[in-house]
Amino acid sequence: MVPIRHLVLVAGLAVAAASCGSDSPSSPSSGGNDGPIAGTLTITSTGITPKTVTVPVGSRVTITNNATGTHNMNSNPHPEHTDCPALNIGNIAPGQSRTSQNLTTARACGIHDHDDATNTLWQATITVQ
Repeated sequence: MVPIRHLVLVAGLAVAAASCGSDSPSSPSSGGNDGPIAGTLTITSTGITPKTVTVPVGSRVTITNNATGTHNMNSNPHPEHTDCPALNIGNIAPGQSRTSQNLTTARACGIHDHDDATNTLWQATITVQ
């Protein structure tokens, strides 16, 4: 028979392990997170600036939300978000910044607000070279 204190310990470890990880289902899914931050996009009430940014292969991009609403930033195409999964950043609340995973393939990556996907104010292009 297993002592109750061992069962409590095992249950506690299981809960701790289950709670580890991301708090967002739209978190980046590949590419690691140790590359240098080589680009920054800023969301304001008038849109994303700059509309294009160029970064080296292996680097990351930070998006800062200086607008008043939350933006759900993901890679193109909508709604699959499969072109550049490292850019599937998810929800960024006002005043927050989130950083992508490493961008490991040279290409042009579109990004948009999933919740307002056709609005060009919330679209940008990251060129990885």
